[in-house]
Amino acid sequence: MEGIVWDESWNIGVEIVDKAHAKLFRIIQKLVELSEDVSISQHTYKEGIKYLENYSMTHFSEEEAYMRSIRYKGYAEHKRLHDNFRDKTLVAMKKDLESTGYSMMAVQRFLGIMSRWLKEHILQEDQAIVGRGARKGQDLSSQIPVISRVVNRTTQELFLTEARLVSEAYKGQNIGQGFYCHRCYDTENSARVQILIGMEESLMFRGINRQTGGQPESRKDMSDEEALQIFDLLFQRVSRLFRVETECEFDKENLLTKDGFRANFMKGYPCSLLFNCKLGYLIFCYRSWRIKKSS
Repeated sequence: MEGIVWDESWNIGVEIVDKAHAKLFRIIQKLVELSEDVSISQHTYKEGIKYLENYSMTHFSEEEAYMRSIRYKGYAEHKRLHDNFRDKTLVAMKKDLESTGYSMMAVQRFLGIMSRWLKEHILQEDQAIVGRGARKGQDLSSQIPVISRVVNRTTQELFLTEARLVSEAYKGQNIGQGFYCHRCYDTENSARVQILIGMEESLMFRGINRQTGGQPESRKDMSDEEALQIFDLLFQRVSRLFRVETECEFDKENLLTKDGFRANFMKGYPCSLLFNCKLGYLIFCYRSWRIKKSS
């Protein structure tokens, strides 16, 4: 696993905050190094991750106190992101660690998600505290409960597993080996909606097994057509969230590589959610824009 090193250009100019950020990345880097040593015990992983979690929560409290001291206008939303990470993302990741007995893969996945979340949070949300890189986009928080219910119902139908929302602000973290797809729809209110979905291999394999009876063990055991079939069923259900009028053609061009997914994600999705489906993670993102209809 590739480590991540603190870059001083990420400093926001507030000493107590910058020192904490640098220390968090030193802790993560140390844990990355440990995770690559097969002789390390489960107890060592547990204690290291517990220390990282406790220090992160201490940092959140100190950062929130600073925001209150300067009467930062974005305090409520910033604190909501902290709370969501603590109460949902961390809880889900720790369950994953425990269910796998703190396996090397689970530990590395935990560290990858943690480091990516921290980096993106620092470069966007924390920079905004001092007036740099202010957040832009729509507030879609009121729609998240509805989206979560639809996604959960869909994963139960297609994969026989529940989907628990673990992050309301997915930042592009690596979910391991996965499949990715995007699709566009025109809606009744003259808007175009683009939905971006990613899922871990284990979910895709379960979907194929449910639909065809096949039991793929790797990508070599399946075709693009089988992946498209699962995505098509998934998109059919989640598109009901919108007043869909027409949809763009759906074929192999809609499938994305991991790099293609990241490039697409970087275009900006105001709604970007991460779900834990027990079998693996699922990403749901959408964005919309107005279009001119031809007369």
